Amino acid sequence: MDDRKNIKFILNIVLLLIIGIFLWWGQDNLSAFYIRILNLSAIFAILGISMNLVLGFTGMFSLGHSGFMCIGAYVAAILTMSPASKEIIYFMEPIVPVLAKVQWPILPAIIAAGIVAAIFGFLIGIPALRLRDDYLAIATLGFAEIIRIVVTNTISITNGSLGLKNIPSVKSLWVYWGIAIITIIILKKIINSNWGYAFKAIRDNEIAAEAMGVNIFSHKVLSFTIGAFFAGIAGALMAFLITSVDPTMFRFTFTFQILLIVVLGGMGSLTGSVISAVIITILMEVLRVVEQPFDLFGLLQIPGLPGMRMVIFAIGLLLVILFYRQGLMGTREFNWDYLLDKIHSFKKRGASM
Repeated sequence: MDDRKNIKFILNIVLLLIIGIFLWWGQDNLSAFYIRILNLSAIFAILGISMNLVLGFTGMFSLGHSGFMCIGAYVAAILTMSPASKEIIYFMEPIVPVLAKVQWPILPAIIAAGIVAAIFGFLIGIPALRLRDDYLAIATLGFAEIIRIVVTNTISITNGSLGLKNIPSVKSLWVYWGIAIITIIILKKIINSNWGYAFKAIRDNEIAAEAMGVNIFSHKVLSFTIGAFFAGIAGALMAFLITSVDPTMFRFTFTFQILLIVVLGGMGSLTGSVISAVIITILMEVLRVVEQPFDLFGLLQIPGLPGMRMVIFAIGLLLVILFYRQGLMGTREFNWDYLLDKIHSFKKRGASM
């Protein structure tokens, strides 16, 4: 058993080295467009696994992820913008003096974005998580919309509906996928800890979990707060990737995209969320063609239909729910046991021959 554990540890190190080599190669050889797609995939992977913690592992139907992402994006943007940029951009109403001269490095700003989002998640979770099922979904969706409206109207802090520009640009694959890998490792550790077992118990049967001594409400708040923290991290990364943010970016349709990633990958599978995040991100770019005017063999002119991608994604989500409810991975995770079992059985057959 110890030998197998050591082998799996070595294989994990080898896998990380392969990923590192690919990132090193990709940073120098891929075009800016492909690097942007890969970075966007990393952001959606973080969003997918953080929402899966809340929805798939704890069983809470929360739709507030876009709100926490909005908080993270604005916190990171305000903390890292130069004082000169703030003076130019905040022309409708000057920024509050305490933030006017602030300019943090990228990494501390990302961590601060996650912490502020987690604080809001904790404060929102205390009243909202007393609700269940559809009521919880409506409440968290309402809180996400409230956050967006507050951001729109606090002009001296967020610049209102005009949004923020001249945000420092970060294009390195190492930053985005490095943070994504760290997020995956942390959430995997949480899920395989006593907290994770409590989350799953709450998801499966709250009454039985409470009978076993699990504090239902505190564990729900904990899961919700952790999910909000990583949503804030993803929001900060999105701000650095796009270099501009505004409130319209964080409408309900954004949460819908994250929900699609979770359902397609499998509710209760981090591996599935990462795989589906990459697939959905690539499809979002490939399907841009359906929103452009199209000439069908010179016989029929089909005009461009803005928003058609989301229609296709909505149909895809319905098909998954109706015919493939478990998603790509169900509740399974990537591990080396299957490969090691195959190698062991192959060796056994070879020895018997």
